[in-house]
Amino acid sequence: MRRRSKREPNLSESTGKIGHELPSNQPKPLIPSYSDAPPMQRPAQPGPARIESNADPAQFAKSHTQRPQVLASNYDGEEQGAGRFEMETQPDLPSTPPEENVATSPTKDPKGFVVLTIGLPGSGKTTWFKRRGVQPLSSDMLRTILFDDITEQRYQGLVFSTLRSLLRARLIARMPWNYVDATNLSAHERRQWIKMAKSFGYEVQAVFFDVPLDVCLDRNRRRDRPVGDEVMQKMAERLKPPAFDEGFSKITVVRVKNTN
Repeated sequence: MRRRSKREPNLSESTGKIGHELPSNQPKPLIPSYSDAPPMQRPAQPGPARIESNADPAQFAKSHTQRPQVLASNYDGEEQGAGRFEMETQPDLPSTPPEENVATSPTKDPKGFVVLTIGLPGSGKTTWFKRRGVQPLSSDMLRTILFDDITEQRYQGLVFSTLRSLLRARLIARMPWNYVDATNLSAHERRQWIKMAKSFGYEVQAVFFDVPLDVCLDRNRRRDRPVGDEVMQKMAERLKPPAFDEGFSKITVVRVKNTN
């Protein structure tokens, strides 16, 4: 009975197995070692949610006819669970650095943080990230990578499924801070991000850009890639402020400076 010869390495691209056979003289790969200690800790802060504001609280409670009404009572920890609520005012100059980092340590010891932005196009999300020197995961970034065209809108499902896969990879790698730059208009759109983050033991925070529609429309018209006014109006109708009962541990509301 003839003895079978040793199989040669498979070098066919069609099988997708190129590189699976390692040369015998290649050293063993390095295996990363992750510490079980959390990336950051702080003493627990028991008690209901507290409001930290850099602006006049009366301005926050003031209604606006062209944006969802947001009241401090909406973030009462006794009603919707313990959490932190903060107010932030957009500066006159985009280059002005923030007074403090918006993402602060939690009451527990999570593996890290996932921060979701919520707001209309033109509300200031991109500028907010630039002021902090943060490169977020964004749909615009993926459209450029996947299609060489930031304006490509035909493959929304593919774009956002890939975006979720990238976040999942960062959570597996135990990256402590993870930012997702998207409109995230409704609780339904935010649910998958929150569920994924919590399944990995991460805390989820929201940055809500509570900017009047007319301000967003004016900024949007001056952009290189403006969104149609009709589309902006429909998006404004879908926009719902974040709530602690969605799973957020901290909510920061960013508003434009009051010029009156």
